[in-house]
Amino acid sequence: MCYYRAGKLTSIGLVMAKIDTSFTDEQLTALLTGKDAERAFTLLYDRYSSRIHAYCYRIVEDSAHAEDIFQETFIRFFQNAKAGRPMSNVPGFLITIARNLCLNHKRNRKVTVAIDDFHFPTSESKNYEQKELLDLIARSLELLDYDHREAFVLREYDGLSYEEVAAIVGTSVTNAKSRAFRAKQKIKAILQPYLKDLCG
Repeated sequence: MCYYRAGKLTSIGLVMAKIDTSFTDEQLTALLTGKDAERAFTLLYDRYSSRIHAYCYRIVEDSAHAEDIFQETFIRFFQNAKAGRPMSNVPGFLITIARNLCLNHKRNRKVTVAIDDFHFPTSESKNYEQKELLDLIARSLELLDYDHREAFVLREYDGLSYEEVAAIVGTSVTNAKSRAFRAKQKIKAILQPYLKDLCG
């Protein structure tokens, strides 16, 4: 049985088979329908949880709802895997689930989140100016419409190719490029006054 708490997976009664981190996604997903399912799932969770967690937080401007979506993403992934659904691209499948849940959240709720509610992770090694700039970029994301924000996050934060972005959001490669470019231009325009202050 798998339990989720505060962004971490805890498991009870894991079958500790000879499965380790050297296993590929394909090997691990093949094990998700058998007796070693929980061990295989734990390894996949450890492999992709931070990436999916960051995606949810950047797309949904509400930490509590982002956490719920993050947890639900892995629950649905596990359910689909246990049911034997084929998946050749595990991170892509996870992001697709998370994206659909984010869209459902957006449809069911009028987003009126204050800028101060947006939390953006920064590295401890960053200096003050870099942290401030990252915070400004995170805040500026709130001012973008959903389509442009999502394309920007998938491309710039998750490092996906335009082909992968297009496949996830259900549009053409050209449109994916356009959304990411326009998002970047809008962010630059929003940040321009602040950049002068930071560099001045």
